[in-house]
Amino acid sequence: MVGELAGPWHPARHAAADPTRPAVVMAGSGAVVTYGDLADRSARLASALRARGVGPGDRIAVLAENHPRYFEVCWAALRSGLYATPISTALTAGEAGYIVSDAGASVLLATERMADVARAVAAEQPGVLVRVAIDGAIDGFEAYDDVLAGHAGRARSDEPEGGMLLYSSGTTGRPKGIQRPLSGKPAGSSNPLAPFASRVGFGPDTVYLSPGPLYHAAPIGWSLGVLRHGGTVVVLERFDAEAALGAIERHRVTHAQFVPTMFIRMLRLPEARRAGFDGSSLRLVLHAAAPCPPEVKEAMIAWLGPIVDEYYAGSEGSGITYLTSEEWLTHRGSVGRPILGAVSITGDDGNELGPGEPGTIWFTGGTPYEYRGDAEATAARRDRRGWTTLDDIGYLDADGFLHLTDRRTHMIVTGGVNVYPREAEDVLAAHPRVDDVAVIGVPHPELGEEVRAVVKPVGPGDDALARELIAYCRDRLAHLKCPRSVDFVDVLPRLPSGKLAKHVLKDRYWADHPGRRI
Repeated sequence: MVGELAGPWHPARHAAADPTRPAVVMAGSGAVVTYGDLADRSARLASALRARGVGPGDRIAVLAENHPRYFEVCWAALRSGLYATPISTALTAGEAGYIVSDAGASVLLATERMADVARAVAAEQPGVLVRVAIDGAIDGFEAYDDVLAGHAGRARSDEPEGGMLLYSSGTTGRPKGIQRPLSGKPAGSSNPLAPFASRVGFGPDTVYLSPGPLYHAAPIGWSLGVLRHGGTVVVLERFDAEAALGAIERHRVTHAQFVPTMFIRMLRLPEARRAGFDGSSLRLVLHAAAPCPPEVKEAMIAWLGPIVDEYYAGSEGSGITYLTSEEWLTHRGSVGRPILGAVSITGDDGNELGPGEPGTIWFTGGTPYEYRGDAEATAARRDRRGWTTLDDIGYLDADGFLHLTDRRTHMIVTGGVNVYPREAEDVLAAHPRVDDVAVIGVPHPELGEEVRAVVKPVGPGDDALARELIAYCRDRLAHLKCPRSVDFVDVLPRLPSGKLAKHVLKDRYWADHPGRRI
C-alpha cells in the first residue's frame, strides 16, 4: 500500500497503521473521512490528474467551502508534485479568476455551492483544461467520483513532494501568490510545521479544531500539519462561538487555533455558558493572524488557564516567533521570541536599532519564497543583506521578545507626527459598547490626516457614545494617539481570517481626495 519511497509525513503511512482512524470530522454534519479514505481518494485523484497530463510543478485551484473532500484534493497535489491554490469563497468571479490566471492553474475543482463563480471563471480562463465538480453538478465540469473511478487508490514509489501556493489575503491591495521552490524529494519527506511540532505536541492522539475557512493559510496549514502527524482535524463549517465550544466538548479537542475576533465572540457568550464549559481536554489554544487586545488575551488566559499561546508569522514563512501564556504575562503585549529565523529591527537608514526602539521588523534564516510573477514586490520585501520583512513595525525588548507596533502601511501622519493606530484599537476594543473597531487616518485640511475610529457598536451609535469613546481612549493613551472623531457602521470589512481590509475602509474617505492615500 505504501510506496517504498514515501516519507514519514505521508497519509498512506497513517492509513497503513490504522485505516479506520478519523482523519477529518465535520463538526456540523458529522461526516467523517478516515485515513483509509484520505489515502485512497487522494491517490486516485493524483493518478487521474497525471493521466490528464497534469505533472510536477503544475498548479491546481480549489474553490470550495469547508468540505469533507478539501483535504483529499490538497493531498492529491502534495503527493504528486503539484501546487494547490485554495481560493476564497467570498470572492467575485473576477477576483477568483485573477488568482486562477495569476497562478497559471490548469485544474479547477469546485463545489456545487460555488457553481456560479466556477462557471464564470472557467469561461474566462481557457488555460483551465481540467474542471471537476467536487459534489453535485456544474455545467462543463466532470463529476469528482467519475474522475476517480478506474484509478488506483495506493501510493506510488515515484510520488514527488508538492506544495501549497497560497495567496495573500489582499488587506493592502491585490493578493500576491507566495511560491516556494519544490524540493523534488519523495512525498511526505518534509513537514512545514516542524518548528512548531515539539512545542505543540502534535501526534496520533491530537484532535485539532479548525474553526476558520480552509482557504486561509493558517487553517489549511495547521490542519495539514495535524494530518501529517496522524491526528484528527475537526472542522467547523463556519465559525460560531457556541458551536466552537460544543465541538471542543463533544470531540474532546486537544488543540485549537483562533483569531482575536473569535476570542471576543466567545467571551461575550453568557457567563453561565462559559462557566459551564468543559475544556478539560484542551492542551493548547493558539492564536495569530491579527493583533489581540491585551484585555482580551488576559481574559482568555483567566478563563482557559495558561494554555493560550501566540505566534507571529506570515504566509511567506520568512520567520516565526512564539510566546507562551506564562511569557506573555511577564512580557505583556509581546508576540514572542524567534523559533524560525532571527529577528532584527532597523531604522529608515537600514541600521539596526537597540531594545525598545521601534523600526522595521526583519527576519533572517527563514524559508525562501517569491511573489509569483512579481519580481518587484519580491525585491521590495528584501534588503541588501537578504533579510526579509512582512512590512510590520515593532521593537525588541531587553529580553529579546518582539513587540508589534503596527503595519507600516497603517501608519497615520497627523500634524507631522507618526501615529500607529493599533494602540487605540486595542483600547477601544475593550469598551463594552464596541463590537468591532478600526482606527484610520482620514483627510484633514490642516493636519494632513485626522485620527478617526470607525466602530461597529453594540446597540445604537450616537454622538453621546462617540464622546464617551474618545474620552475612554484619552484616559488611557496620549491624546494625539486617540481619535478626534468616531463614525458608526453596521459592519467593518473584515476577512474571514480575522484580518481587517483597511485599504477598503480607507478608500471610502480618500477615493475623491487629491492628497495622501494608502
